[in-house]
Amino acid sequence: MRLSSPSFQRAWYATDLGLYRPCRVTYEIYPYESLPRIPAGRLTGTFEWLGDTNEPDAEAIAEMERISHDLAAMGLSLPPDYVRFRANGAANLVLDEVSVTGSWSDVAGPTPSPIEPDAALVRIFSDQQYCASWYLYLRPTGKSFVVFDVDGGSTDPAAEESILLNQEFRWCAESFEEFAYRYWIENRLWQALRDPDTGMAPELGEYLAHYQM
Repeated sequence: MRLSSPSFQRAWYATDLGLYRPCRVTYEIYPYESLPRIPAGRLTGTFEWLGDTNEPDAEAIAEMERISHDLAAMGLSLPPDYVRFRANGAANLVLDEVSVTGSWSDVAGPTPSPIEPDAALVRIFSDQQYCASWYLYLRPTGKSFVVFDVDGGSTDPAAEESILLNQEFRWCAESFEEFAYRYWIENRLWQALRDPDTGMAPELGEYLAHYQM
């Protein structure tokens, strides 16, 4: 059963996929239920779909230790899949590298949730112009998921808490790995649809087939 909160609308905020999924401007909010299903067994928490990656990133590890320390004081913790991803220097910037909108791994927090007590948000990714940001939403139960807000980011960490109070968050992925996989697929697919020389990897064709039905 998918984990979501009745407080959150389920949606996906992304670019177009050529003629297969139009977009009026840079981004569009798409109903989550309209997205392709990710094949069973693809998401294991180990990011095997990225290939052989095993290069520890000391800076990212130190960053997560700081965030984990602050979360522990709140009775919360980072999800293991996010920790695994960020600690690996060969993987942790892959979303930045494929992004067609210049979005980047913009980590900040934790910040208390403005929606429910004892929960918190950790910002993990932002559009380069801060027209959108994505967050880990963490609960004391140990469950977590990914949410996004539009026009909600800030370059000033001190202002983050007051800004979040006025944002509308939408649930977009059951886990960090689901968010990462879908983002990785869609941005590569965007490029492949515009540049035939890029090539259509099997996983891209598999994803696009949903929109060709």
